[in-house]
Amino acid sequence: MQQPDLKERIILGIDPGTAVMGYGLVKETGRKMELISMGVVKMGAIDDHMLKLQRIFEKTVNLIDQYHPDCLAIEAPFYGKNIQVMLKLGRAQGIAMAAALSRNVSITEYSPRKIKQAITGNGNATKEQVAAMLQTLLSFKETPEFLDATDGLAVAVCHSFQKINTGAGKGSAKKSYSGWETFVKDNTDRVSGIGKKKPI
Repeated sequence: MQQPDLKERIILGIDPGTAVMGYGLVKETGRKMELISMGVVKMGAIDDHMLKLQRIFEKTVNLIDQYHPDCLAIEAPFYGKNIQVMLKLGRAQGIAMAAALSRNVSITEYSPRKIKQAITGNGNATKEQVAAMLQTLLSFKETPEFLDATDGLAVAVCHSFQKINTGAGKGSAKKSYSGWETFVKDNTDRVSGIGKKKPI
């Protein structure tokens, strides 16, 4: 029996960077999730840091105006040894967030470890492992030129995993998942074919 008034939500995920910014968009319809788009914004040819930030702002606004996402999920800058790199990443993230705020889009931030944990069940997973799991989850075969694209997509999928709307109509509760294992238990229809289910 088809559920009435299935809730739809479009999530924009961004992996900010000053050389390459990755992005991905997914659409939730009830408990189903599908890939809309993913890609990268290259800024390697731009020498001026301020012009790179302008490009990030403009591209983020363009993505929002084109796809009308309900929310933005963004990766937090990781803590590295090079403080200058971290400052630049922080600026890139802030500019993308400002672009979303300029269009009244809500924002949620996730740490790199949280994103990897949500997608693969392993907070130390490689970019390649994250990309492979996303290919299985969202049924796409093409391998992006840059893994930054799947990094951006991973942020969107991570956000989807946190609160899944059941689409049960008025008063339907959103459920939070603490990790990959609990999500799989409650969503076998969404992740069919990913490994073998353990006997309970």
